[in-house]
Parts: sequence; structure tokens; C-alpha cells
Amino acid sequence: MNFKKAKLLCLMILLSLVACTKKTDDIKEKLYVYNWGIYIDKSVIGMFQDKYNCEVIYDEFDTNEEMYAVVSSNARVYDVLCPTDYMIEKMINQGMLYEYDIKELSNYKNIDKRILKIISSFDKNNSYVVPYVHSTLGMIYNKSELDRKGLPYPKKWADMWYEGYKGELLMQDAMRDLLMVGLKKNKYSLNTKNQDELDKATEDLILQKPLVNAYMIDDLRDKMVGGNGTIAVMYSGEVEYIETEGSQYQYEYILPEEGVNFTIDAWVIPKNAQNVSLAKKWIDFMLEPEIALLNFDEMHYGIANLKTIELIRERDGEDIIKNEAIFPNLDNIDCYELYRDLGDFEENYNVAYKKIKS
Repeated sequence: MNFKKAKLLCLMILLSLVACTKKTDDIKEKLYVYNWGIYIDKSVIGMFQDKYNCEVIYDEFDTNEEMYAVVSSNARVYDVLCPTDYMIEKMINQGMLYEYDIKELSNYKNIDKRILKIISSFDKNNSYVVPYVHSTLGMIYNKSELDRKGLPYPKKWADMWYEGYKGELLMQDAMRDLLMVGLKKNKYSLNTKNQDELDKATEDLILQKPLVNAYMIDDLRDKMVGGNGTIAVMYSGEVEYIETEGSQYQYEYILPEEGVNFTIDAWVIPKNAQNVSLAKKWIDFMLEPEIALLNFDEMHYGIANLKTIELIRERDGEDIIKNEAIFPNLDNIDCYELYRDLGDFEENYNVAYKKIKS
């Protein structure tokens, strides 16, 4: 090989190496996140991508059961999930989640220890779960429309069987949330494993069907805002949105006297996650006070981030912190009941749910 050819070959190899290096440098880490719909300020995703020079693939689910079906079947592998307490407990019991020293997160110290104590009821050593938001599942009603129609205000779950409310009722279209109403109406535990109690709740919810306007999830709040239904089973975090967007009406959010669900949605890392390191950074990022504030302003669900609560208090005053529709009273947690993993009995709930919806 003559000198010119050798020089040309070396140059071609050098250019090839430079191109390969540049191509490799341009490849960004990817983080696959699976979260509830309307559960984040979307600008936060961009901020995280900019900070860590990565790409976030962000998918949404409507129910815990939908999320579980996708994750358990490996239909798609995610690095971070945001399930609800009972589903997290189930996934822990089935060995599906990554266990780590959560205290290594720099912002973990911001979390209210009362929430950590509640979480320890299903995550004994606080080694799987980092809380994101919490709320109650109660009832909201449109006082303006009920007054106009001459209908009484509801006070308890049993009132949702009042014939005068035909066409006024909006029910949650999620298995545990729907059955909760039937169970609590009869003053049963929302985690009952008594088949007779479950059958009674199922029978009652079937009898209620002619009164129901719609079974929905995220769209329920827009139905309430539009006056297309006056009484809804609703998570407390939706109340602020409904009252703001439906300002032509007057609403009331109540915790029916038979008892309600207290729920915690939290960040967890699946055991088969492909990018655990970046997943931890995502979770820690969500605990940054200013980031948590952006998400709070988007959702208005209760948060366990004490630093962010201080920011809210300084900006909006004490009244919003004392508003139990947004911040449930954590010192009176005994009046609430958490969903728990039902184990094999969950199939009985599935059968009941399908029977109601068929």
C-alpha cells in the first residue's frame, strides 16, 4: 500500500471513529414512567429531562388493575410506577418491586413522618415506597342544582339509593372504588373477605344502576363541572378543580358518616426496571419542594412534603392547609380505612365488579 492510500485509509478510520463517538454521545438515557392520568405538571417532565440530559417516556393508566396487568405481564417494562397503597402491597407480596435504602434520597427528609407511619402498614421497613399524593374518596354534590330541583343534600352513602336522585349520580368506574360504596353503605369493611357481605354490596350496587348517570374515572370531574350530574363519588384532590372550573355552581364535599377510604399513591421501582439509577433521581426530583409545588398546583391532592406545605402556607395562607378536602386530617386517621391487598380473595371482587357492570 502506497503512502497516499495509507494516509487516506487512516483518515477514513479516524472520521469513522469520530462519527461513532458523536453518535454515542448523542444517545440519551431513557426513563420509562407509568403514572395516573392528569397526575403531574407536564412542565416538570421537561425540567427533569433538561437536568439529567435524558428522555422520559411517560405513559398513563386509568386504574391500578390496568397498570398491574401491563407490568405483571411484561407487556412493557417501566422504571418508575405510581400505584395506590393496596396495589403496592400486592406487588411487594409478589416480589415485583425493587427494595433499596430510600433514605439515600437527598429529599427524603422532607416527608411527613405521619405518612411514613401509615405506609409502614404495608411497607414495613419503608424500603419500597416514596409517597407522592394522598386523598380521601368521599362524595361531592352540586348544591345549586339540588336546590333548583328541590332535592335534599346527601349525608351518607346510603342516600345514593334515593329514588329522587335518578340520573343525578356519578360513580367511579374502578373495581375497589365502586365496591367501596356498596360495602360502606352497609357499614362493612372495604377490605371484607366475607362473601355474604360482598354479595350484599354487589346486589345493592346492581339495584342502584337505574339511578346512575355514568360510571367514569377522570371524566367525572368534567361532568360535575358541566352540571351533567349533581352527586359524585370523588377523590378529594378533584374538589379544587371542580369548584374553580364550575364556579357558576356551589359545591359541597363530604365524608359520608359510614366511613371513607384514605388512599396513598406512591412512587415505586419495579424489580425489572432497566434504569434504577435514573429512577431514583426521578423520585428524588419529585420530592424537591418547588417541583412538588408545581405538581400540587396541577392536582390539588394532599402531599406529604413538609417543605412544600410551608411554601403553600406562605403563598396561600393557613386556610388551604386546614381544608380537609385537600389535606385530610392525619392526626385522626382512625376514621379512615385504607384499601389492603386482598390476596386470592381479590378474584371474588373481580367477579362482583363484572356482575355489576354486565
